[in-house]
Amino acid sequence: MAERGVHRPRATDGGHRVLMIVGPAAGGIGAHAASLVQGLTDEGWQVVVATAPVTAARFDLGPHVEVSWPGRRPVAVWRALRRLRALAAGADVVHAQGHQAGLVALLVTAGLGRRAPSVVISWHNAILGAGILRRARTLLERVQVRRADLVTGASQDLVDRATSLGARRAELAEVAAPAAGRAALDRAAARALLADELGIDPDGDWLLTVSRIAPQKNLDVLVDAARIAQGRRGGASERGVVWLVVGDGRDDLLASLRASVAADATPVRFVGARSDVPTWMAAADLFVLPSAWEARALVVQEALAAGLPIVASAVGGLPELVANAGVLVPVGDPHELAEAVVGLLADPERRAVLAAAGRRRWAALPDAADVLEEWTARYRSMM
Repeated sequence: MAERGVHRPRATDGGHRVLMIVGPAAGGIGAHAASLVQGLTDEGWQVVVATAPVTAARFDLGPHVEVSWPGRRPVAVWRALRRLRALAAGADVVHAQGHQAGLVALLVTAGLGRRAPSVVISWHNAILGAGILRRARTLLERVQVRRADLVTGASQDLVDRATSLGARRAELAEVAAPAAGRAALDRAAARALLADELGIDPDGDWLLTVSRIAPQKNLDVLVDAARIAQGRRGGASERGVVWLVVGDGRDDLLASLRASVAADATPVRFVGARSDVPTWMAAADLFVLPSAWEARALVVQEALAAGLPIVASAVGGLPELVANAGVLVPVGDPHELAEAVVGLLADPERRAVLAAAGRRRWAALPDAADVLEEWTARYRSMM
């Protein structure tokens, strides 16, 4: 593994051209794409990006964007696809980040004949749902994996699914571990600052969740678990317990969650999106993530780096990622989630063991330089 955070540019790939198609993204997908684009550019690759304006702005992709993500108006869609097709015809590789981007990549490369580039589709998440919608999505997945030259998954279950649907080549492609965010304040100072802002007990037990407000994040399960844990508080700690949720997303879902919390004074606070996440992690006692599905969530990697014991769903790529640095619970079970949290709050020695294991786990994860090396090798293998 390369020294973490060290990248040595080289100018040996100036003739190689990559068209990166990135669907609308708010989290790990956008951060991963931005890191990969920057690394490729530093090494001399010619990279063109197609993405939505909001994604380009959020992840500083603007200098590389030559076409916007197809909009909703038919004329805009037609123009974007026509431009993308021209770019694809001049590329060595078209790399689609996500399911939607994969469909766009197949559309714009169809029928190019000898001008056709190699097509890579990276799956970063599972498609959830049931019934007709689920069957339709499975059909679209099957089309993707059978036409792509390579399908990668951010977790092994995604790779296994691509293989089962007929992928010619499917591989695990880990997302780079983020650099350890250094909080500007130590634990005591971070707690004092946030406690004053939020009006909460600086000496209490703080449980942190960093997440989009979205159905798949199972934040209703978190609220239920907080309610259950509150009833068992005396067995866990004499101190106050507060569950802090950092992140934004769907306003209607947030309103519903806040109404549920207010109905019986459940100790959950939704504090919105924050740019100072390292400060929140420095102040917290546990990191909690009850999602219905995750791959190798960047926020969990950040929690590992911060030495936060983790309580998370046993789903997707989380068991492999968390390893011995936390407690895994069944998806959608607030009782098990509450039990895990209460148990850890009552056992500071175990929390210390998990914190140390988390830091070791983070140190062993691939960094941006490692991931870039893997991707350039994949690209070259298809040229």
